[in-house]
Amino acid sequence: MISDVVAGAGFQLDAAPLLSRSTVDRRETLRDTPDGGAELWSAGRVVLVDARGRTQIGPDSRLVVHPAREFGERPAPNAVLLGAEGEISYWALRSEHDGAQDDWRDLRTGGGLLNDTDAGLFTTAVGLLGWHDSARYCAVCGAATTRVRAGWARRCTGCDREEYPRTDPAVICLVHDGADHVLLARQPVWPPERYSVLAGFVEAGESLEACVSREIAEEVGVAVADVRYLGSQPWPFPRSLMLGFAAIADRSAPLTPADGEIEDARWVHRDTVRAALKSEGGPVDGLRLPPGVSIAYRMIKGWATWND
Repeated sequence: MISDVVAGAGFQLDAAPLLSRSTVDRRETLRDTPDGGAELWSAGRVVLVDARGRTQIGPDSRLVVHPAREFGERPAPNAVLLGAEGEISYWALRSEHDGAQDDWRDLRTGGGLLNDTDAGLFTTAVGLLGWHDSARYCAVCGAATTRVRAGWARRCTGCDREEYPRTDPAVICLVHDGADHVLLARQPVWPPERYSVLAGFVEAGESLEACVSREIAEEVGVAVADVRYLGSQPWPFPRSLMLGFAAIADRSAPLTPADGEIEDARWVHRDTVRAALKSEGGPVDGLRLPPGVSIAYRMIKGWATWND
Protein backbone atom coordinates (compact mmCIF):
# COMPACT_ATOMS: atom_id res chain seq x y z
CA MET A 1 0.00 0.00 0.00
CA ILE A 2 1.32 3.46 -0.88
CA SER A 3 2.41 5.43 2.17
CA ASP A 4 0.19 8.25 3.36
CA VAL A 5 3.35 10.29 3.95
CA VAL A 6 4.35 11.46 0.49
CA ALA A 7 7.82 12.87 1.04
CA GLY A 8 9.03 14.89 -1.93
CA ALA A 9 5.71 14.54 -3.76
CA GLY A 10 5.82 18.23 -4.63
CA PHE A 11 9.16 18.13 -6.42
CA GLN A 12 9.54 19.92 -9.74
CA LEU A 13 12.08 19.90 -12.56
CA ASP A 14 15.32 21.28 -11.21
CA ALA A 15 15.61 23.58 -14.25
CA ALA A 16 14.09 24.07 -17.69
CA PRO A 17 14.93 21.14 -20.00
CA LEU A 18 17.85 22.17 -22.18
CA LEU A 19 16.03 21.64 -25.47
CA SER A 20 12.98 23.61 -24.29
CA ARG A 21 14.89 26.88 -24.19
CA SER A 22 14.19 29.48 -26.86
CA THR A 23 14.22 33.26 -27.28
CA VAL A 24 13.41 33.67 -30.97
CA ASP A 25 9.98 34.95 -32.02
CA ARG A 26 8.58 32.47 -34.53
CA ARG A 27 6.83 35.27 -36.47
CA GLU A 28 3.89 33.17 -37.62
CA THR A 29 2.29 36.20 -39.30
CA LEU A 30 5.29 36.60 -41.62
CA ARG A 31 5.11 33.12 -43.11
CA ASP A 32 2.60 34.18 -45.76
CA THR A 33 4.28 37.35 -47.04
CA PRO A 34 3.77 37.87 -50.80
CA ASP A 35 7.52 38.13 -51.48
CA GLY A 36 8.22 34.82 -49.77
CA GLY A 37 10.12 36.50 -46.94
CA ALA A 38 12.64 38.24 -49.21
CA GLU A 39 12.90 41.26 -46.90
CA LEU A 40 13.55 39.01 -43.91
CA TRP A 41 16.05 37.01 -45.94
CA SER A 42 18.22 40.00 -46.84
CA ALA A 43 19.28 40.48 -43.21
CA GLY A 44 18.95 36.84 -42.27
CA ARG A 45 21.24 34.15 -40.90
CA VAL A 46 21.17 30.48 -41.93
CA VAL A 47 21.70 27.41 -39.76
CA LEU A 48 22.96 24.43 -41.78
CA VAL A 49 21.88 20.95 -40.61
CA ASP A 50 23.12 17.76 -42.21
CA ALA A 51 21.11 14.60 -42.90
CA ARG A 52 22.15 13.16 -39.51
CA GLY A 53 20.77 16.15 -37.63
CA ARG A 54 24.13 17.77 -36.93
CA THR A 55 25.25 21.37 -37.19
CA GLN A 56 28.51 23.23 -36.70
CA ILE A 57 29.19 24.53 -33.19
CA GLY A 58 32.10 26.92 -32.75
CA PRO A 59 34.75 26.96 -30.01
CA ASP A 60 32.67 29.62 -28.23
CA SER A 61 29.78 27.08 -27.94
CA ARG A 62 27.67 29.12 -30.37
CA LEU A 63 25.98 27.94 -33.54
CA VAL A 64 27.93 28.74 -36.67
CA VAL A 65 25.46 30.70 -38.80
CA HIS A 66 25.90 32.02 -42.33
CA PRO A 67 24.62 35.21 -44.00
CA ALA A 68 21.50 34.28 -45.94
CA ARG A 69 22.71 36.20 -48.99
CA GLU A 70 25.44 33.58 -49.46
CA PHE A 71 22.64 31.34 -50.72
CA GLY A 72 20.97 33.85 -53.08
CA GLU A 73 19.16 37.17 -53.12
CA ARG A 74 15.81 35.58 -52.28
CA PRO A 75 14.90 32.81 -49.84
CA ALA A 76 16.35 29.51 -51.02
CA PRO A 77 13.59 27.13 -52.21
CA ASN A 78 14.30 24.64 -49.42
CA ALA A 79 14.85 27.17 -46.63
CA VAL A 80 12.59 27.19 -43.58
CA LEU A 81 12.01 30.28 -41.45
CA LEU A 82 12.85 29.57 -37.81
CA GLY A 83 11.90 33.04 -36.54
CA ALA A 84 13.43 36.40 -35.81
CA GLU A 85 15.13 38.22 -32.99
CA GLY A 86 15.18 41.98 -33.36
CA GLU A 87 16.01 42.78 -36.97
CA ILE A 88 17.70 39.44 -37.66
CA SER A 89 15.78 36.52 -39.10
CA TYR A 90 16.95 32.92 -38.78
CA TRP A 91 16.50 30.20 -41.38
CA ALA A 92 17.54 26.57 -41.73
CA LEU A 93 18.80 24.64 -44.74
CA ARG A 94 19.78 21.02 -45.23
CA SER A 95 23.55 20.70 -45.69
CA GLU A 96 25.51 18.12 -47.67
CA HIS A 97 28.17 18.05 -44.95
CA ASP A 98 30.00 14.71 -45.01
CA GLY A 99 30.74 14.43 -41.29
CA ALA A 100 34.49 14.88 -41.56
CA GLN A 101 34.80 17.79 -39.12
CA ASP A 102 34.68 17.20 -35.38
CA ASP A 103 32.84 20.46 -34.69
CA TRP A 104 29.60 19.21 -36.26
CA ARG A 105 27.44 17.88 -33.42
CA ASP A 106 23.88 16.66 -32.95
CA LEU A 107 21.38 17.77 -30.31
CA ARG A 108 22.27 14.95 -27.92
CA THR A 109 25.96 15.87 -27.79
CA GLY A 110 25.79 19.60 -28.53
CA GLY A 111 22.41 20.86 -27.38
CA GLY A 112 23.49 21.30 -23.78
CA LEU A 113 26.46 23.48 -24.79
CA LEU A 114 24.32 26.15 -26.42
CA ASN A 115 22.71 29.27 -24.99
CA ASP A 116 18.93 29.69 -24.97
CA THR A 117 18.73 31.30 -28.42
CA ASP A 118 20.92 28.75 -30.17
CA ALA A 119 19.32 25.76 -28.43
CA GLY A 120 15.88 26.85 -29.63
CA LEU A 121 17.08 27.47 -33.18
CA PHE A 122 18.86 24.12 -33.47
CA THR A 123 15.99 22.12 -31.97
CA THR A 124 13.44 23.76 -34.27
CA ALA A 125 15.67 23.33 -37.32
CA VAL A 126 16.20 19.61 -36.71
CA GLY A 127 12.49 18.96 -36.16
CA LEU A 128 11.25 21.02 -39.08
CA LEU A 129 13.79 19.80 -41.64
CA GLY A 130 13.21 16.22 -40.54
CA TRP A 131 9.48 16.60 -41.12
CA HIS A 132 10.08 17.93 -44.65
CA ASP A 133 12.25 14.92 -45.43
CA SER A 134 9.38 12.54 -44.61
CA ALA A 135 6.45 14.54 -45.99
CA ARG A 136 7.33 14.76 -49.67
CA TYR A 137 4.19 12.97 -50.80
CA CYS A 138 0.55 13.55 -49.95
CA ALA A 139 -0.91 11.10 -47.44
CA VAL A 140 -4.30 11.30 -49.21
CA CYS A 141 -3.58 11.01 -52.95
CA GLY A 142 0.14 10.24 -53.12
CA ALA A 143 1.09 13.20 -55.30
CA ALA A 144 4.23 15.21 -54.62
CA THR A 145 4.06 18.08 -52.13
CA THR A 146 5.83 21.44 -52.15
CA ARG A 147 6.95 23.74 -49.36
CA VAL A 148 4.75 26.73 -48.58
CA ARG A 149 4.38 29.25 -45.75
CA ALA A 150 8.15 29.74 -45.38
CA GLY A 151 8.58 26.05 -44.72
CA TRP A 152 5.79 25.65 -42.14
CA ALA A 153 3.47 23.68 -44.40
CA ARG A 154 3.45 21.54 -47.55
CA ARG A 155 0.82 21.71 -50.28
CA CYS A 156 -0.15 18.75 -52.41
CA THR A 157 0.31 19.26 -56.16
CA GLY A 158 -2.54 16.81 -56.81
CA CYS A 159 -5.45 17.56 -54.45
CA ASP A 160 -4.23 20.93 -53.08
CA ARG A 161 -4.36 19.63 -49.50
CA GLU A 162 -2.11 21.37 -46.96
CA GLU A 163 -0.21 19.41 -44.34
CA TYR A 164 1.54 20.83 -41.29
CA PRO A 165 4.53 19.65 -39.24
CA ARG A 166 3.79 16.57 -37.16
CA THR A 167 4.64 16.13 -33.49
CA ASP A 168 4.23 12.79 -31.74
CA PRO A 169 3.33 13.17 -28.03
CA ALA A 170 5.08 10.81 -25.64
CA VAL A 171 4.78 10.65 -21.85
CA ILE A 172 7.81 10.21 -19.63
CA CYS A 173 7.14 9.50 -15.98
CA LEU A 174 9.24 9.46 -12.82
CA VAL A 175 7.71 6.86 -10.53
CA HIS A 176 8.65 7.07 -6.86
CA ASP A 177 7.40 5.46 -3.67
CA GLY A 178 6.43 8.66 -1.86
CA ALA A 179 9.54 8.38 0.26
CA ASP A 180 13.18 7.83 -0.74
CA HIS A 181 13.12 5.44 -3.70
CA VAL A 182 12.65 6.00 -7.42
CA LEU A 183 11.85 3.36 -10.03
CA LEU A 184 14.42 3.25 -12.84
CA ALA A 185 14.70 0.88 -15.78
CA ARG A 186 16.92 0.21 -18.78
CA GLN A 187 16.38 -0.85 -22.36
CA PRO A 188 18.68 -3.54 -23.79
CA VAL A 189 20.00 -1.24 -26.53
CA TRP A 190 21.26 1.40 -24.09
CA PRO A 191 24.92 1.75 -23.02
CA PRO A 192 25.91 -0.52 -20.13
CA GLU A 193 24.48 0.47 -16.73
CA ARG A 194 22.34 3.29 -18.20
CA TYR A 195 19.03 3.60 -16.35
CA SER A 196 16.26 6.15 -16.74
CA VAL A 197 12.62 6.83 -16.04
CA LEU A 198 9.88 5.13 -18.07
CA ALA A 199 8.35 6.54 -21.26
CA GLY A 200 6.02 5.66 -24.12
CA PHE A 201 3.94 7.11 -26.94
CA VAL A 202 0.38 8.33 -26.50
CA GLU A 203 -2.12 6.21 -28.41
CA ALA A 204 -5.15 7.44 -30.37
CA GLY A 205 -8.09 8.29 -28.13
CA GLU A 206 -5.95 8.26 -24.98
CA SER A 207 -5.43 10.98 -22.39
CA LEU A 208 -1.94 11.76 -21.14
CA GLU A 209 -2.75 10.50 -17.66
CA ALA A 210 -4.19 7.27 -19.01
CA CYS A 211 -1.07 6.80 -21.11
CA VAL A 212 1.13 7.16 -18.01
CA SER A 213 -0.82 4.45 -16.18
CA ARG A 214 -0.87 2.12 -19.20
CA GLU A 215 2.81 2.49 -20.06
CA ILE A 216 4.03 1.91 -16.50
CA ALA A 217 1.82 -1.16 -16.19
CA GLU A 218 2.97 -2.52 -19.57
CA GLU A 219 6.67 -1.88 -19.03
CA VAL A 220 7.17 -2.92 -15.39
CA GLY A 221 3.81 -4.32 -14.24
CA VAL A 222 2.95 -1.88 -11.44
CA ALA A 223 -0.02 0.42 -10.85
CA VAL A 224 0.53 4.13 -10.23
CA ALA A 225 -1.42 6.85 -8.44
CA ASP A 226 -1.28 10.64 -8.04
CA VAL A 227 -0.19 11.29 -11.63
CA ARG A 228 0.80 14.94 -12.07
CA TYR A 229 2.43 17.04 -14.78
CA LEU A 230 5.99 18.38 -14.50
CA GLY A 231 6.96 19.93 -17.83
CA SER A 232 7.82 19.19 -21.45
CA GLN A 233 10.66 19.11 -23.94
CA PRO A 234 10.80 18.76 -27.72
CA TRP A 235 12.74 15.65 -28.70
CA PRO A 236 13.06 15.68 -32.50
CA PHE A 237 14.30 12.09 -32.90
CA PRO A 238 12.52 12.23 -35.22
CA ARG A 239 9.54 14.32 -34.01
CA SER A 240 8.56 13.62 -30.40
CA LEU A 241 7.34 15.96 -27.68
CA MET A 242 8.22 14.52 -24.28
CA LEU A 243 5.57 15.32 -21.65
CA GLY A 244 6.98 14.83 -18.17
CA PHE A 245 4.94 13.43 -15.28
CA ALA A 246 5.46 12.13 -11.76
CA ALA A 247 3.49 9.30 -10.13
CA ILE A 248 3.61 7.13 -7.02
CA ALA A 249 3.72 3.34 -6.84
CA ASP A 250 3.90 0.69 -4.14
CA ARG A 251 7.53 -0.38 -3.74
CA SER A 252 6.48 -3.78 -2.39
CA ALA A 253 4.63 -4.66 -5.62
CA PRO A 254 6.56 -7.11 -7.83
CA LEU A 255 8.28 -5.68 -10.91
CA THR A 256 7.67 -7.47 -14.21
CA PRO A 257 9.84 -5.96 -16.95
CA ALA A 258 8.32 -6.18 -20.42
CA ASP A 259 10.02 -8.95 -22.38
CA GLY A 260 12.27 -7.60 -25.12
CA GLU A 261 11.65 -3.97 -24.16
CA ILE A 262 12.87 -3.56 -20.58
CA GLU A 263 16.05 -5.43 -19.68
CA ASP A 264 15.94 -4.55 -15.99
CA ALA A 265 13.98 -2.39 -13.55
CA ARG A 266 14.79 -1.59 -9.95
CA TRP A 267 14.03 0.75 -7.09
CA VAL A 268 16.97 3.05 -6.35
CA HIS A 269 17.54 4.97 -3.12
CA ARG A 270 17.80 8.75 -3.23
CA ASP A 271 21.37 8.65 -1.86
CA THR A 272 22.51 6.48 -4.77
CA VAL A 273 20.90 8.84 -7.26
CA ARG A 274 22.59 11.82 -5.63
CA ALA A 275 25.93 10.06 -5.81
CA ALA A 276 25.34 9.29 -9.50
CA LEU A 277 24.52 12.96 -10.13
CA LYS A 278 27.81 14.00 -8.53
CA SER A 279 29.73 11.45 -10.60
CA GLU A 280 28.85 13.40 -13.79
CA GLY A 281 28.19 10.39 -15.96
CA GLY A 282 30.21 7.75 -14.18
CA PRO A 283 28.54 4.64 -12.74
CA VAL A 284 27.56 4.38 -9.07
CA ASP A 285 26.44 0.94 -7.85
CA GLY A 286 25.83 -0.08 -11.47
CA LEU A 287 23.83 3.07 -12.23
CA ARG A 288 24.50 5.62 -14.95
CA LEU A 289 21.97 8.42 -15.34
CA PRO A 290 20.62 9.72 -18.68
CA PRO A 291 22.51 12.60 -20.31
CA GLY A 292 21.89 16.12 -19.07
CA VAL A 293 20.31 17.24 -22.34
CA SER A 294 17.25 15.03 -21.69
CA ILE A 295 14.17 15.92 -19.68
CA ALA A 296 14.68 12.59 -17.88
CA TYR A 297 17.83 13.98 -16.26
CA ARG A 298 16.01 17.13 -15.13
CA MET A 299 13.22 15.02 -13.64
CA ILE A 300 15.59 12.71 -11.77
CA LYS A 301 17.68 15.59 -10.47
CA GLY A 302 14.57 17.50 -9.41
CA TRP A 303 13.34 14.53 -7.40
CA ALA A 304 16.74 13.67 -5.87
CA THR A 305 17.53 17.22 -4.75
CA TRP A 306 14.05 18.29 -3.65
CA ASN A 307 14.28 20.23 -0.34
CA ASP A 308 18.07 19.98 -0.25
